[in-house]
Amino acid sequence: MNEPHAQTGTAPGPVATTEPVVVLDGVIKRYGEVTALDGVSLTVRRGEFFGILGPNGAGKTTLVEIVEGMREADGGTVSLLGQSPWPRDTALLARIGVQTQASAFFARLTAGEHLRTVAALYGTDPDAVRIALERVGLTEKENARVDHLSGGQRQRLAIATALLHEPELIFLDEPTAALDPEARRELWALLRSLRSEGRTIVCTTHHLDEAEALCDRVAIVAGGRVIALDTPRGLIRALAAPARLMLPADELTAEAALALPGVDRATVEGDELVLETSAVNHVLTALGDLVDIESVTVRTATLEDAYLSLTGHGTEHRS
Repeated sequence: MNEPHAQTGTAPGPVATTEPVVVLDGVIKRYGEVTALDGVSLTVRRGEFFGILGPNGAGKTTLVEIVEGMREADGGTVSLLGQSPWPRDTALLARIGVQTQASAFFARLTAGEHLRTVAALYGTDPDAVRIALERVGLTEKENARVDHLSGGQRQRLAIATALLHEPELIFLDEPTAALDPEARRELWALLRSLRSEGRTIVCTTHHLDEAEALCDRVAIVAGGRVIALDTPRGLIRALAAPARLMLPADELTAEAALALPGVDRATVEGDELVLETSAVNHVLTALGDLVDIESVTVRTATLEDAYLSLTGHGTEHRS
């Protein structure tokens, strides 16, 4: 099995095991004349927080649905928890949790009634409902009807539904869509806690800061292929992008900045002077003798920079 070259990097949180829980080898999926997946190979390890990134139409949703057993691959092999997910295996369903962007609810029930109904279908202890509501911050909405919840609250209810039966492998599709910044950060804490319990999480997201903060590794998919697979830090390092230092343009001229040791490029952008360098500390030391150092902003490369460099696409909001 051939995967894109991966460099080493530092993953956030505990290190995942080497045991594979999801393995794709040369997976192909076609819809008529359109090839959605073109020989995808990758492995997700137990305990890993694995991100799948890519522009619209890249094949992310098709890839995840094949792993979950919702679609059949046209070629290649797929292993989910050591078994083939197709034809759909009901024994596997009890071991995985799935949250989708278009999650189905018992809309005329309350949030608590919806979860108790799902818990009954799984044969789960009813007390799991209280735990799931607490985990996603919906305890106060237990008696609110699902169709009266906001979009963000329904998103959290979808995640609570996926967690009810304590799955060992969780699939999340845009888990923080429609959440405000505070709710996003609270959900990040929840996802980190799930990973610390040893659960494996496979997540698609268009929030590149989210992937950088949470994921041990990410696969970037474009044109039905995995074009990069590495830790977020490894992808950023491979980009070898210079750091950018911004300061008010009236504090220093571009010519004077270029004379400083370590400055590779100096340009004026609006009312800011932007310096590019691979030696941030040296440049900051030199600037400290010339300008108010507190007026200098440092921006290093991010996963978003690496993503845009690899795909040439913006970050749309739906997959």
